[in-house]
Amino acid sequence: MILIAGKYRSIAPLYDLLSAEWPVYRAGRKIGIESLDLHPGYQVLDIGCGTGLNFGLLHQRIGPGGTIVGIDRSPDMLAQARRKATRNAWTNVILIEADATTLTPAAICTSIALQGGREHSEAALATYALSFMADWETAWTNMILMSSPGASMGVVDMQEPTGVFALATPLARTACHLGSADITAHPWTWLERDCADVQAASARGGHLQIRTGRRR
Repeated sequence: MILIAGKYRSIAPLYDLLSAEWPVYRAGRKIGIESLDLHPGYQVLDIGCGTGLNFGLLHQRIGPGGTIVGIDRSPDMLAQARRKATRNAWTNVILIEADATTLTPAAICTSIALQGGREHSEAALATYALSFMADWETAWTNMILMSSPGASMGVVDMQEPTGVFALATPLARTACHLGSADITAHPWTWLERDCADVQAASARGGHLQIRTGRRR
């Protein structure tokens, strides 16, 4: 945990440039957010929000009357997210430093409310986040507990490429290893288990897996 925190401390200012966001991972992020059932005024929980790469896409959907709640364990990544929100005048962003695998949902919900949000969110998503967590199952459970009944839930994550794109598997494995992600985690399977009205999509030769659904 300390090693990972140190890694993010050193790369946070350059993360958006080094993460292959535009050539690779933006595609899954865009599909995932477009698949969420979002409406103006919604509050969206962004687990493992990092530098806030989801914020612009989310803001387009929920508008200035909605709320984005970004949760991340790295203060350095959150600092970048805060700069991004300030630069774009997104005054509807609440940032909370917490580890999704160890946080107390009730305490976080109270903190959100004290900062002007609602205790429970109408939507929650984790993009390229759960596979970085050793105990992602607990993080997923906490996502559910911090969401309203019937909330729109989304998971975007990575697996080995499939079909003709399987030739890129060594590259995908290396990229995930360097980022400390478990490419075999497949956290979206728990969304499939726990949610109704599940929609499935993929991108980049199956490397990016997108699932959305509604909390039962």
